[in-house]
Amino acid sequence: MALTQLDVYERYMAREIYAATALVLAAFLALFSFFDLIHEFEALGKGGYQLQHAVIFVVLTMPGRVYELFPIAVLIGTLYGLTLLARHSEITVLRASGLSTRAMLLSLGKVGMVFVVLTFVFGEFVAPPAEKAAQQLRLKATSALVAQEFRTGLWVKDDLSFVNVRDVLPDASLRQIRIYEFDKGYQLRSISEAESGRFLPPDKWKLENVVETLFEGERARVLRIPELEWQSALNPDILSVLMVVPERMSLVTLYLYIRQLADNQQKTERYEIALWKKLFYPLATLVMMALALPFAYTHDRTMAVSIKVFTGVMMGITFHMLNGLFSHLGIINSWRPLLAAITPSAMFLLAAGAMLWWVERR
Repeated sequence: MALTQLDVYERYMAREIYAATALVLAAFLALFSFFDLIHEFEALGKGGYQLQHAVIFVVLTMPGRVYELFPIAVLIGTLYGLTLLARHSEITVLRASGLSTRAMLLSLGKVGMVFVVLTFVFGEFVAPPAEKAAQQLRLKATSALVAQEFRTGLWVKDDLSFVNVRDVLPDASLRQIRIYEFDKGYQLRSISEAESGRFLPPDKWKLENVVETLFEGERARVLRIPELEWQSALNPDILSVLMVVPERMSLVTLYLYIRQLADNQQKTERYEIALWKKLFYPLATLVMMALALPFAYTHDRTMAVSIKVFTGVMMGITFHMLNGLFSHLGIINSWRPLLAAITPSAMFLLAAGAMLWWVERR
């Protein structure tokens, strides 16, 4: 095929796939937003949480939904677009003109790079701040505190210190702080209690109304300090993990929190799996497009488009469930984070390859 013909067919195919994917994504967003809003009705009346807060909360969480649903929408949209081309015998004409399966996959890859970039942008730059803003809005409106679900507050290990924070407010300020500082021999050196704390960039906290108990051998000495600057590796970004689930955090925040946990010899598997998933998840859109291609090649005029779309929906749901399943299995069985993150996409890629091989052999 001439280069100009190839460009024309790629643009035509891209237009069909983009339009179908946008329609599917809009339908999914409308459906999930409706159920999210219904779920938020349970919180109405708590503190100052009203209907307008629930609506804004749902709107702010929509970028996260877009990120989650992109591979499924791309699968259904590509399947629908290619099936329509096949029904009009356009795929047959292209193959009769000399278009190989490899060339078709390359064309789909070019079309799919737009989806890869969009998925990465939403997952890295749009969804994390929007999700954080949504959680802060909800917490402020309901007068809730981030750490109120813990009986004794939040516990964090910071180098040779153990930090207990009774309350973390939505603006990441702290209330009722206790710092247990140990020496290298794990002997208790001091206990510091503060009424409140406010972050001072880049690595300090301003503690107010501090009562510090120093242990000096068999003696103890108590100091009362109105204000104290406390240097710590903790920062608001790390504390924000209490409000945003790992899968909707940015890569930078995940990396910083993983390093914080590793430095304090704490488990990092859940966050490492989330980090690898964030890296590979955009590429899942290309896998979904490859999976849709065999359905266009196995066109049967007696098979309704709706059946293929339904098949795409079921495969998309299966992919979404497997993503969550392997994340939990990886944590429970201590699998390598990379393996747990990439397995669902690898399974679907192998399925796409097997289906294409079967179609070519027919």
